[in-house]
Amino acid sequence: MRVFQYLLGQRPIIFVMFIINLFGTIYGYYWYRYQLAETPAHFYIFVPDSPTASLFFTIALFAFLFKRNLPIIEALAIVTLFKYGIWAVIMNLLVLAVNGTLPWEGYMLIASHFGMAVQGLLYASYYRFKAWHLIVAAIWTLHNDVIDYVFEMMPRYSVLMDYLNEIGYMTFWLSLMSIGIAYYLVIKNQLKQLEIT
Repeated sequence: MRVFQYLLGQRPIIFVMFIINLFGTIYGYYWYRYQLAETPAHFYIFVPDSPTASLFFTIALFAFLFKRNLPIIEALAIVTLFKYGIWAVIMNLLVLAVNGTLPWEGYMLIASHFGMAVQGLLYASYYRFKAWHLIVAAIWTLHNDVIDYVFEMMPRYSVLMDYLNEIGYMTFWLSLMSIGIAYYLVIKNQLKQLEIT
């Protein structure tokens, strides 16, 4: 595993990851175009959760290409990538459970979002954020939950709207889990840090 993580820190690999995430982020914002068209302007920043998470990671990867760290962005990336990656997997599996079927796009979203969650964790040894950076990321993430479930700005899964309260409750705990994982992998395990080469 350590050798694999070392390979992830090689600039050609980082560049490939950057390109993949850049195009994935652009497509993610495009995917939200219909919901954003109906969203009040002051909520824009909080609606496209997954593409914003991948945007944080794309920015972090760009900095890695120049052997730089952006601790706030890295904290936001690991927390939100895991949270929204796993959230989208759960939502699509719930759609499958409720409907008994899932379109091919649903399976694509499961695979891409699971990969999104995993990639953020794989780069944990290269992040350099401290507790206060993680606190900022935690505030952002939990505030986003309030926007999603109090103001009902969550991504649209029409067949699941009857379960909005339960989804909101699950999402809150998923947020806390994501923050805890980020703390454990980066702040608690600082001795396992790797350098970009």
